[in-house]
Amino acid sequence: MLYAAGSAVFAGLTAILAKVGIRHTPSNLATAIRTVVVLGFAWLVVFVVGSQGTIGALSGGTIGFLVLSGLATGASWLCYFRALQLADVNQVTPIDKSSIVLTVLFAMMLLGETDNLPTRLAGVAVITAGTYLMIDRRPRRPAVATRGPGWLVYALGSAVFAALTAILGKVGIADVESNLGTAIRTAVVLLMAWVVAFVTKEHRQLTRIPRRDLVFIVLSGVATGASWLCYFRALQDGPASVVVPIDKTSIVLTVAFAWLFLGERLSRRATVGLVLIVTGTLLMLV
Repeated sequence: MLYAAGSAVFAGLTAILAKVGIRHTPSNLATAIRTVVVLGFAWLVVFVVGSQGTIGALSGGTIGFLVLSGLATGASWLCYFRALQLADVNQVTPIDKSSIVLTVLFAMMLLGETDNLPTRLAGVAVITAGTYLMIDRRPRRPAVATRGPGWLVYALGSAVFAALTAILGKVGIADVESNLGTAIRTAVVLLMAWVVAFVTKEHRQLTRIPRRDLVFIVLSGVATGASWLCYFRALQDGPASVVVPIDKTSIVLTVAFAWLFLGERLSRRATVGLVLIVTGTLLMLV
């Protein structure tokens, strides 16, 4: 539970740092740069704990699930940071964190985690209601123009892929040291992120990124690396249906940071929704 709490704290910092960093930088390119930082962070810890020597003992199935989890993570990140670029943090975060609902349901159906089923289903219902109340479809920045799906579609995509990440990651780290599993997954995310950056031709702007943006992008990568390491260590020690709810309480920190540093305030409706999300999360921990 301590590792899960640490994951929540660093995840809360990630959203704010990334929001500042992508103000003048394409979201896919920013994601690719952040992933370089996270990958370096992850492998550093692998060598510190000495788990690099166990790579040869990994089964094909374990590697396969880690790769799938990495692909799901990459897709979630690309959607999440594109949504952040198009909308306020307080608009995107509640939808992204609604992945807890899908994660708990997937854990029940696919992993057999059915302890305290009535309580967890009640928690899911409360979180769903809270997420609905926090969704604000009104454009905050009409000057931002984009082709294709809007921020809401990207935010929903982030939630779906994040839920798949948790389930695939839970299966993938069953027989691997958690830090090594995180590092392998991050390598997959890195490859995916840079492929997308090149396909969208955003890599051409690499040398034109403002220094301030670059600093915040790197800091968001450090925060993400710390959050991941805590998160997957927690998944290795505890059930996904308990770890994920704790991790998702980062929404409270994200909202608080968005208010303090970005001046984003919640409406009364959204505040009620936030209370419901937190209540539902705590309910599932009983």
